[in-house]
Amino acid sequence: MTDVTHGVLHTLFHSEQGGHEQVVLCQDRASGLKAVIAIHSTALGPALGGTRFYPYATEDEAVADALNLARGMSYKNAMAGLDHGGGKAVIIGDPQKVQPSQRTELLLAYGRFVASLGGRYVTACDVGTYVADMDVVARECRWTTGRSPQNGGAGDSSVLTAFGVYQGMRASAQHQWGDPSLRGRTVGIAGVGKVGHHLVDHLRAEGAEVVITDVREEAVGRILAAHPTGVRAVADTATLIRVENLDIYAPCALGGALNDDTVPVLTAEVVCGAANNQLAHPGVEKDLADRGILYAPDYVVNAGGVIQVADELHGFDFDRCKAKAAKIYDTTLAIFARAKTDGIPPAAAADRIAEQRMAEARGAH
Repeated sequence: MTDVTHGVLHTLFHSEQGGHEQVVLCQDRASGLKAVIAIHSTALGPALGGTRFYPYATEDEAVADALNLARGMSYKNAMAGLDHGGGKAVIIGDPQKVQPSQRTELLLAYGRFVASLGGRYVTACDVGTYVADMDVVARECRWTTGRSPQNGGAGDSSVLTAFGVYQGMRASAQHQWGDPSLRGRTVGIAGVGKVGHHLVDHLRAEGAEVVITDVREEAVGRILAAHPTGVRAVADTATLIRVENLDIYAPCALGGALNDDTVPVLTAEVVCGAANNQLAHPGVEKDLADRGILYAPDYVVNAGGVIQVADELHGFDFDRCKAKAAKIYDTTLAIFARAKTDGIPPAAAADRIAEQRMAEARGAH
């Protein structure tokens, strides 16, 4: 990463980065902040996307993740019908090892970088960041969502993220089996953190059987304590995807869950989860289709959270947001129908629809 002097933005424009409008490398020596802000598109409006706080092995890996996630947000926001483009930020470091005082200073410095973009990028929570963090960022930047209700925000966006994924599962069941009910279905969830544990609640309320795994034992323990029946845990994701009679696989942790190693051994007939960028590389969507596995595009079904944080900018109303998130059911079904008509995988169909909306917006401009 370019070594940036204290408090100064270094902005790069590269055509080979997949059409991104702007990439900002941020470094603040006083706080120890190293971050990347990627803006993929502002065709539909200001870029909106979360802030990921993660211990990347290399700075190149952090940049690549920011670029991929930002692009995904453009498509997600387009498919959710929001007047926002796509952006994402990543903070390099281990959030578990940062002392509270250092975390505060780091987030304040990050907020100043976001503010310097003048509203081109609106930030929110993501993996490794929480509502309390957005409250801190908001002290330096008014283009911050996902804040606490006490600070004028909507609170935890994972509630509606999980609700949207649940609606995507219902749509997938309708398309695959002719009935949206998940009662009696077996759903495997990899990752039962912020979103995954809410998803378990929805599934158990409907009568689905749930198999879970998570790298954190405490997360698994919390789920098993809350659901003494109907939920069981397995050791790892490699075991989960091979569970016999698994109907639906829900990747709800980090991206790349669907790859050359996992797709051939996956027992589920449907994949529908909350994780971003589940397809490890182009072509995986075809591998899934060739095996008869229905894939609900991740950026479509996990859009409940961004619907919530976008609404926060206009005066948050939970019922209004939940009604919008419920439409993920219809959107998912429409994508499956388009895929069947065009003879392409659902991921490609979703891309076509999103790209059409962005192209129309650019044409209008």
